[in-house]
Amino acid sequence: MTEYEERFWKEGKLVAGVDEAGRGPLAGPVVACAVVLKPFTEPFLNRDSKKLSPKEREEVLELIKEKALAIGTAVVDSRVIDRINIHRATKLAMERAIRDLKVKPEIVITDYVKLEGFNCIPLVKGDERSLSCACASVVAKVLRDKIMEHFHRVYPHYGFDSHKGYPTKRHRESIARHGACDIHRRSFRLMLW
Repeated sequence: MTEYEERFWKEGKLVAGVDEAGRGPLAGPVVACAVVLKPFTEPFLNRDSKKLSPKEREEVLELIKEKALAIGTAVVDSRVIDRINIHRATKLAMERAIRDLKVKPEIVITDYVKLEGFNCIPLVKGDERSLSCACASVVAKVLRDKIMEHFHRVYPHYGFDSHKGYPTKRHRESIARHGACDIHRRSFRLMLW
C-alpha cells in the first residue's frame, strides 16, 4: 500500500495523500484532507475508511496523528457547492487542504481527482492503493461526521447523526415532511424532492 509513496521517498521527496468526504450527500459540506506521512512509514491501515466503523476510524485517526509529518484540512460549505458545483467544490477543498499543510509536498496522490498546479497522481481507488491517500480519507470522514453530528443538534428532525446527510429513505422522508434546511444543497434539488 506504499508502493507509490516509496519511489518518491527514495528520492527524498515528500508525498501528500489527498481525499474527500461528502461528495454524495444532499446536505452539509464537502471536507478534504491532505496527509504527509513520515517517509518509509510501514502500512498500518488495510481497509477503506468507508469499511471501518466510527470507533475504528477514531482509533486509526490517533495512529495517523502519530505517523504524519503534517495534516491539512479544508471545508467547503453547501452554499459554495451550490454556487460552483460539487466537482469544483471538491477540487477547491482538496487544494485548500494541501495549502493548509505545514510542509510542502513535492508529490500529491489523490483518489482519482486531477488537481491543476500540483505534481498530481490521480489514482483510481487511490484510498485503497495509497497509504497516504487512505489516511486522508479517514481524517476527512471523521471530521465531516463530527460536523454533521453538530448539525444534528441544530436541525434534530433530519437525523443527520445517523445518515450524515446522505440520501437515505429517512432523510428523504424528513425533507418531504419539513422541507430543506439551510445546509441542504439546493443544486441537488432533483435528488431532494
